[in-house]
Amino acid sequence: MFTDPIADYLTRVRNAQMAGHKVVDIPASNMKKAITQILHDKGYILNFKFEETDNNQGNIKVASKV
Repeated sequence: MFTDPIADYLTRVRNAQMAGHKVVDIPASNMKKAITQILHDKGYILNFKFEETDNNQGNIKVASKV
């Protein structure tokens, strides 16, 4: 079984906005970081922050426009 990390990322952001959450945590990757930057530049998300974690993968905190 395969997973689609980009679809999972977009679904997390969409679900958080629909549920009225202001911030959502997403496991980071270089591709997700680039997509997050584009979403911010185009005005789809309010802000974002990259955080390092103990497992070296990191997290992306995305602030939605709710």
